[in-house]
Amino acid sequence: MKKKINSILIANRGEIASRIIKTCQQMGITSIAVYSDIDKSSNYVIKADQAYYLGGNQPSESYLNIDKIISIAKKVKVDAIHPGYGFLSENVHFAKRCEKEKIIFIGPNIESMELMSSKSEARKYLKKIGVEMVPGYAGDKKDLKTYLKEAKRIGYPIIIKAALGGGGKGMRIVKKESDFKELLNQAQRESKNAFGDDKILIEKYITDGRHIEVQLLGDKHQNLIHLYERECTIQRRYQKIIEESPSTAINNSIRKAICDSALSIGKSLNYDSLGTVEYIFDNKTQKFYFLEVNTRLQVEHPVTEELIKLDLVKLQIEVALGEKLSLTQNEIKPLGHSLELRIYAEDPKNNFNPSSGSIEKFICPDRDNIRIETNLNNKSLIPIHYDPLLAKIITCCESREKSINKMNHFLSEMVILGIDHNQDFLKNILSQKDFIEGNYNTHYVQNNLKSLNSDKKDSLSPFLICASLYDWEIRNKKRTLLKGMPSGWRNNFFESQKSSYILSNNDEIQCKYKFLSSNNFDFKILDNNYKAELIDSSKELIIIEIDNEIFKFHIIEKKNRLFIKNSKLGNFKLLKKDQYPIANSSINESRYLAPIPSLIISVLVKKNQKIKKNDPLIVISSMKMESTIIALKDGKVESILVKENQSVDASTELIKII
Repeated sequence: MKKKINSILIANRGEIASRIIKTCQQMGITSIAVYSDIDKSSNYVIKADQAYYLGGNQPSESYLNIDKIISIAKKVKVDAIHPGYGFLSENVHFAKRCEKEKIIFIGPNIESMELMSSKSEARKYLKKIGVEMVPGYAGDKKDLKTYLKEAKRIGYPIIIKAALGGGGKGMRIVKKESDFKELLNQAQRESKNAFGDDKILIEKYITDGRHIEVQLLGDKHQNLIHLYERECTIQRRYQKIIEESPSTAINNSIRKAICDSALSIGKSLNYDSLGTVEYIFDNKTQKFYFLEVNTRLQVEHPVTEELIKLDLVKLQIEVALGEKLSLTQNEIKPLGHSLELRIYAEDPKNNFNPSSGSIEKFICPDRDNIRIETNLNNKSLIPIHYDPLLAKIITCCESREKSINKMNHFLSEMVILGIDHNQDFLKNILSQKDFIEGNYNTHYVQNNLKSLNSDKKDSLSPFLICASLYDWEIRNKKRTLLKGMPSGWRNNFFESQKSSYILSNNDEIQCKYKFLSSNNFDFKILDNNYKAELIDSSKELIIIEIDNEIFKFHIIEKKNRLFIKNSKLGNFKLLKKDQYPIANSSINESRYLAPIPSLIISVLVKKNQKIKKNDPLIVISSMKMESTIIALKDGKVESILVKENQSVDASTELIKII
C-alpha cells in the first residue's frame, strides 16, 4: 500500500516550525506543533492546526525529549514527524524510535544517518573511499592525553568540534597547547547542552578558508541530484550569519568538481533525502576539503529555494513518502544571485552576547524580491533557553550587486525594538568594500570588528534630540496644571531644560534645550548647537526637523531604556539617567553580576579559595552559548551566591571577591 501523509508533527520550534507549517498548509497536510512552557503563546503554536504541550523550558525537558515527543505523536496518531534543524534532527535514536513506532521520519535512511551523524565516524568512513579531508583526529581514544598528542601532531591552530550536531555549537579554536584543556571542557559542555552528547573531534584549522556547501536531494529509487552550492563564510562564533549562492570564491571548474564530490559522497551513502555536504575551501591553494554531511534541512535552505525556485521542504516530504524525483540534474537552472541574512538577538558590541526579553515593536515591510522567515510579532518573547535566531531575510536578484543593494535598503526599513540585535552590524558588512568585492575568509568578522561596530558619523545628536523631545512630549501630555504653558517653560528665558542619558559604552551625556514657540527648540549637545522642530509625534513614532533635515524615528520605552530606530542612522539605545539610577557595571573588582539572563553551568571556585587575576570563576550559558566570568584581580572568594543549574536574571550578583 502506498504511504500517505495526512498529518505531520513538527519536533521543533520558532522560525523553522513556522516554515514547515507553511508548506504543510500548501500541501493540505495537518500541522501539529509542540511547545515548551515559554513557547505557549509563540507565533508558530498559533499558526499550527493543532498544538500540544511538551514540557519545561530546558531543551532536555522538551525539544530533546524523545519519549515525550513520541508519546504525543502516538496519542494524536500522526503519520510523520519533521525534525527541522538542530535538536533531534540528526539523532539516530530518534529516527529509529520513529521507525519502531511506524511513524515516517522526514529525513534520510537510518544507515546514512548513522554513518554521518557523528563527524568522527563520517571522517573514518569517507577516508576509506578516498575523500580528501582536513588533517584531524576522530579516533576511539577520548582521553585528554591522546587529544593533546594528536593536536601536537596536527599542529596548532586546531579546531575542536562537537561530533554530533552543528550550527556552531560545541566548537572552539585552540591556538596553543596551554589553552586546550579549558576549551575542550567548554566545547564538550556546550555540545552536551545542545545535542545531548559531548563527543568531539579535532581538526587542523585552515586560517584562510571559505565555507562552501553543496545541497543534495535524493529519493528512494537511487536518484540523486545536486542543487548547487551555497557560500557561508561570513560567520561569528563559528555560526553563519550571511549565506549566498553562487559563491564568489570559485570558478565554474571548481564548482563542477565540488558538486561532483558531493554527489559521489551521497551516492556512496545511498542518500535519499535532503542533505548538505560541507567543505572548507583554502583561498591560498584553491583546494577544497570535506568537513561534514548534514543529514537534515539546513537553516539556510531558502538561499537555494530562491535561486532555483523550488520548495525544498515539499520535496523533502515527497521523497519521505517514497515518491520518485520528477527533476533531473539538467533541469536545475540557477537564476540570479541569492542572499540571506540571519537576524540574531545579540549585542555585536558586547562580544555578541545573546539578548533576551520581549519584542515591543516589529515592522517588516512587504517588498518585492524580499522573503522573510520568522516567528516574530509584536510582543514576541525571546527566551534564554534556545538559539537566538530571530529572522532570516532572503532576496534573489539578477546580480549580486542588486541583491546587496536590495537587502541594504530593506534593512533600513525593518524595525525591531525592545532587545539588542545585529541588524546594523549586518548592514555594515554589506557596505564594506571587501565584502562587496568578495575578498574575505572565515576570519572576516573577527578581523573587522571595530569598523563593523562603528556608529554612523554625526548620528549621536539626532538620537539625543529625539529622546529629549519624546520625553518632553510625554510630560506635556501628562500635565494637569497650567496646560497653556509648554512643558519645561521657564520664566527665566536663559535657563535651559536638561536631560541626561547613559550611552551603551556607559558614558554619560547631557542635552540642554529651550522651548521657543510652536514646538520649536534650541538644543546644545557637546558644545554643538541645533535647531529642532517637533513636527509630529505619537506614542512610538516621532518626526523632527533638525537643522533643515527631516528625521523620522521609531521609538519605544522599556523600563529605563529607550530603543530608537532611524532608517538612515540605524538603531540606538539610551538609558535615562534623570529618571532612574545608573546601574553599576555588570562586573567590578569585588562584585560580579550576571551580564544577561543566564543559566549557571559551572561554579569553578570555592568559598575562601585564593584566586589570581584572570582565573575562571563561573561558567554561564544563554541561548546555548557559553561565557566564562573571570577574576579581575587577585583575591579571595568571600561568598558564592548562586549554584549550578540555577537560572538568573541580568544583574543578579553571582560572587564576591575580597
